[in-house]
Amino acid sequence: MIKVLIVDDDEHIRESLELYLKEKGYDVISASNGSKALFHFDHDKPKMIILDIRLPDIDGLEVLRRIKGSNGKVQVAMITAFQDMETTITAMKLGACEYIHKPIDINELKMVLERMKETLSLNECYRELTEVNCEYKVNHIIGRSNAMKEVFKIIGLVSESRTSILIQGESGTGKELIAKVIHHNSPFKNEPFIPINCSALPETLLEGELFGHERGAFTGAVSTKKGKFELARDGTIFLDEMGEISASIQVKLLRFLQDKEFERLGSGRKIHSNARIIAATNLDLSKLVRVGKFREDLYYRLKVVTIDVPPLRERRSDIPYLVEYLLSKINQELRKNVRRIPRSVMGLLMEYDWPGNVRELDNVLTRAVLLAKGDVLLEECITGSLRNVTTSVDEKNPTALSLQEVEKKHIQKILHLANWNKGRACEILRVSRPTLRHKMKLYEIRNS
Repeated sequence: MIKVLIVDDDEHIRESLELYLKEKGYDVISASNGSKALFHFDHDKPKMIILDIRLPDIDGLEVLRRIKGSNGKVQVAMITAFQDMETTITAMKLGACEYIHKPIDINELKMVLERMKETLSLNECYRELTEVNCEYKVNHIIGRSNAMKEVFKIIGLVSESRTSILIQGESGTGKELIAKVIHHNSPFKNEPFIPINCSALPETLLEGELFGHERGAFTGAVSTKKGKFELARDGTIFLDEMGEISASIQVKLLRFLQDKEFERLGSGRKIHSNARIIAATNLDLSKLVRVGKFREDLYYRLKVVTIDVPPLRERRSDIPYLVEYLLSKINQELRKNVRRIPRSVMGLLMEYDWPGNVRELDNVLTRAVLLAKGDVLLEECITGSLRNVTTSVDEKNPTALSLQEVEKKHIQKILHLANWNKGRACEILRVSRPTLRHKMKLYEIRNS
């Protein structure tokens, strides 16, 4: 029996809610003010609370703050006669899971209670959880797979030098992060690290950004501007999307790599720079060289050292560590506390192919944390963001699973999620009990 605490200074509302909840099978306690509510919360340990915002002694939002600060798992629904935006936003930010307006509509109350009970049920179903305990650190690469260990070795070998480096890998694999780690582990870490996305600027603007220009060099050049190579001093220039640069800029980069000198647009004066170039691309530069779209001499100048970053699908063993690390970062940024990960959710994240790599994982987790109402990362907050999560069909063999096999797997998964509570499974599947019994018999599904 779920214990519910009702907090409202209106005796009639308290009695009505208490009568309704007892009829529905809840164990009910009531309080007429905030002080009594906090007393009952400490001593009676309710799992669900219906809390009025306007109380005679302590503001309901303050009561909510203290309750959620003590136990974030408690489900709290706020009730109020004042339907203002600011109060609603504040209550949700403090951890309220639902919001009910007076006069209370019995159907709305019923749905709110069901949603609160559902969240409690889901939390109890997830008995095997991964706890997030790692600490977020800036410019830190996560990976324990052999592929990432090789990347770490190369970083250690090249950090002390000014050697040009080419980082190759799919979008979202963390190429810029690797460049930052190289820079911050070098003797020149106190010098600037300047990233430039070469595909984001047209040729004329990119040339000016890299090398600078003199006053009057072109229409609109009203003053002299230093380029990134000049501003970097003895630091690092990170050139992302290197495969997108034009032939003329390729020539100027080659000259810089050969002589460590460049000229501003509109000037013939040589300027020296010790900046190290780290280039990155998600394209195959060797293929571009073969078809004449990238200079071969520049290619070999850049790839003195090459770092090949594996896509996330090729280092799935790193996913649990990445999830914990990213959740730590996201919780810090969003001021949330989603720290528990069910085994089923971790399995889902491990099985997904992550075409957008670590960046996509970060985005999916951020959305899930924003949608989470408690401290558990629920599957329902994840699945909507994944592109191919509904089945595990092999794309190379689309006939690997029949429709019946997919349905069987889905029913088994939901029954496991509901701890084999058939009533709860029917609610999630949105089918009747006879239908569920028929499907279980048809597919020979048993709780073995």
